[in-house]
Amino acid sequence: MDVISMHQAKSSLSQLVARAEQGETILIGAYGKAQAKIVPTNFESKPKKKIGILAGKLHIPEDFDEPLEDDVLAEFEGK
Repeated sequence: MDVISMHQAKSSLSQLVARAEQGETILIGAYGKAQAKIVPTNFESKPKKKIGILAGKLHIPEDFDEPLEDDVLAEFEGK
């Protein structure tokens, strides 16, 4: 795979993006060494959400929202 120079990429970015849109991976860099790449992607598809992945794995104590003890509160406040 050929590496496109920075100068060439700068002056033909829209054409490079169009090529990537067609499925081609474009390497951009200097002196033949790749430093970045433009890859094809599908922004139309949304990643699947994993709902309930922690169900049954977490426990919230009954006293979760009770006021903290004075010594613990003092540590949080840096005293």
